[in-house]
Amino acid sequence: MPKAKTAKDKANPKSAARAANRSRLNRSRARPVSKAKPKARPKQRFTASHFREEDFQSGLRRYAAYRDLGISDATGGMVQAHVIRFIPRCRSEEVSKLHYHEVDFQMVYVLKGWIKTEFDGEGAIVMQTGSCWIQPPRIEHKVLDYSDDCEVLEIILPADFKTVELE
Repeated sequence: MPKAKTAKDKANPKSAARAANRSRLNRSRARPVSKAKPKARPKQRFTASHFREEDFQSGLRRYAAYRDLGISDATGGMVQAHVIRFIPRCRSEEVSKLHYHEVDFQMVYVLKGWIKTEFDGEGAIVMQTGSCWIQPPRIEHKVLDYSDDCEVLEIILPADFKTVELE
């Protein structure tokens, strides 16, 4: 049932219309409170990783050695963090393979040297010591070149993910 107009409303009909509109908007913005519980994250525990040369192991790529930082175990598989050391000399016929990763999040930070990577929609980009980038989920990319001393820190969610080779 519409509200009765007051003398003030009659004197300024635009003001009354705006007030009624605001009231209608406020009611439409009200959202029912969800009774669903948010997805529980895995329990996390403290971990520390100290540099040891022998911790670098072979992994996803033959041209790189990986140092696991223990984050996957500490986060129950929620996050993976590792240092990637690229093995010299870069051989473009081996490294330049177009691919993407089925991840929710991927961040790379250059610790030493430089790396040249091509990203779909972005082109070729050279990242140097101190450079950082986020690769959106499933972005197609390939490594084009890297310095003999290149090392990067990579953080990925989830820890267990699939890489899809496109060539």
